[in-house]
Amino acid sequence: MFERLIDKLQNDTYITLETTPGHSATFTQTIDKIEELGLHKIVDGFSTTDNPLAKLKYNSLFAAHMLQERFKKPVIATMSMRDRNKIALQSDLLGANEADVRAILALTGDPATISDQPNTKGVFEADSSLLLDIISAFNSGMDYAAKPFKERPKQLYPFAVVNAFAKNPKTLQKKMQKKIKHGAIGIITQPVYDVENAKRLLELKENANNECCSENKSAELILGMFPITKLRTAQFLSSHVPGINVPPCWIDKLREAHAKGEKEEYKVGFELSKKLFEELKELHPKIHLMTANQFSIAKDILV
Repeated sequence: MFERLIDKLQNDTYITLETTPGHSATFTQTIDKIEELGLHKIVDGFSTTDNPLAKLKYNSLFAAHMLQERFKKPVIATMSMRDRNKIALQSDLLGANEADVRAILALTGDPATISDQPNTKGVFEADSSLLLDIISAFNSGMDYAAKPFKERPKQLYPFAVVNAFAKNPKTLQKKMQKKIKHGAIGIITQPVYDVENAKRLLELKENANNECCSENKSAELILGMFPITKLRTAQFLSSHVPGINVPPCWIDKLREAHAKGEKEEYKVGFELSKKLFEELKELHPKIHLMTANQFSIAKDILV
């Protein structure tokens, strides 16, 4: 299952769909919606988020296991450094490994200060590089303290993230290099809204791989894509989310459509997003689609 996903990432087209477990004791309704829309038939795999924005949600590893059990397709489970020390990280990885949750997206995590849980403190023993190093140790048959396991874990597949935009592109290249050196095989970008931006990211990834070639390490870039169907969303992403660049022309077109009504706003936003998806797929058909669980939009984008 995972070998097929990695082969597609490295040699073929590759589409994964993000799922966000909710503030709920069940994840089944999310899975049912995906099945109802037939999305499991048109993507290569899924991801599950890990308490994004430090808000309490259903566990990403359990959600990943449930998705895999239902659809027999691989899931990339996010793990955040915010909530676990290296003991908890390794313990969770061991349990997930036997349950065959073996693709891991390593994140540093949003600050605990924005959590919806009172007086929450972040762990942050290190950034996501520590988790990537732990995964490398597991893949060598030992824990982070170099103690061999009695039973060797099954192969783990580490993924990482990077911003889609920076005023100084060299900073993005350095971040890519760091993640590649620590073992990431796939690097997912924040949402991209400009084909030229995507081309620059691909160039930076090639440069980063070249810098790491002496260590025989490389990674594939996966372009993040988040459809925008509301002016408010475009303005928020542009003004408040670091590492994302929404072109002014998108905001102008959405503002004009917004003045004509909600239906026109959605129509214009969807058309911009669909066109971008097709252009990105033609440029580099390795895409991670994020829709904040708006799975009907995901299906309309994908088909």
